[in-house]
Amino acid sequence: MTHPVISPERADLAHDPGLPNEWWSGLRRALGRLGQAEGVRVTVRPEWIERAFPQFLGIPAPEKVERVTGHADLHWGNLTAPLTLLDWERWGQVPVGYDPGLLHANSLLVPSVAARLRSEFASVLDTPAGRIGELVALAEMLQAVARGWYPELAPLLADRATELTGVRPPTITTEDHVVL
Repeated sequence: MTHPVISPERADLAHDPGLPNEWWSGLRRALGRLGQAEGVRVTVRPEWIERAFPQFLGIPAPEKVERVTGHADLHWGNLTAPLTLLDWERWGQVPVGYDPGLLHANSLLVPSVAARLRSEFASVLDTPAGRIGELVALAEMLQAVARGWYPELAPLLADRATELTGVRPPTITTEDHVVL
């Protein structure tokens, strides 16, 4: 039996789903176990990171990116309550902090959930390696913004990237208009 998806119509979160403490601890356990599994492929390529950091974050790419096995597409449209992680086609070696960083980026419209996620995954996100992983997730989301996705999230993504780097991301222009 499949449980209902938390955000069935979008990857980001539009409202607080009111997830219980058990759900959050289950997510931490699931990502912890997944991180210990042997990944077979690199899903966020180093070449992409080299291009994306200057283009979407306005900073040089990191010299070293620590990796862990991850889901690689962790957003609210791929999670259910009770907890199930869906859509495993991208799983593999991701930067440390990438999965919780991506989920955090997709939570920015709901500050209480974003704060809860940061609290639950502080032990990862507040490390140098986790910060890099979160920046990789933000670069990926800002690339999606440049392609016309997530217009509501765009300024919040840019604000979070600025908080982490001290540098405002470059202006992103879509075919229709300037987003940032």
